[in-house]
Amino acid sequence: MDSKHSNGDSRTPSPPYGYSRECNHSRDQQIHIVAEFHAHKIRPSRIAYRVGIDIAFIEELIAGEIEQERFPRLVAHYRRQRYQQRMNDSTARRGVARYELEQRIEQEFTQEVDL
Repeated sequence: MDSKHSNGDSRTPSPPYGYSRECNHSRDQQIHIVAEFHAHKIRPSRIAYRVGIDIAFIEELIAGEIEQERFPRLVAHYRRQRYQQRMNDSTARRGVARYELEQRIEQEFTQEVDL
């Protein structure tokens, strides 16, 4: 037994790279999940860790090795959705702070679309 467990630490050791749980989603659901997380700028290893999707599958999607037409469309959809949500959330601010936030959101969205 290692020293971590001998001092009463009951936590399990870190899971293998990229996994924290078994994935119970269909392939179609996995593609949507990866697209949404990618649109929110979540790293592939984090997506795999949080949802349990095979990291190799995630990296293939992002690299355009599979689902070359569908995946980019889904990412664009989720980016637009994220943009709209952020703009709606900006209404809580007033005046210059709101204007500056909206300008930053617009600039980030334009940069993401150009990628």
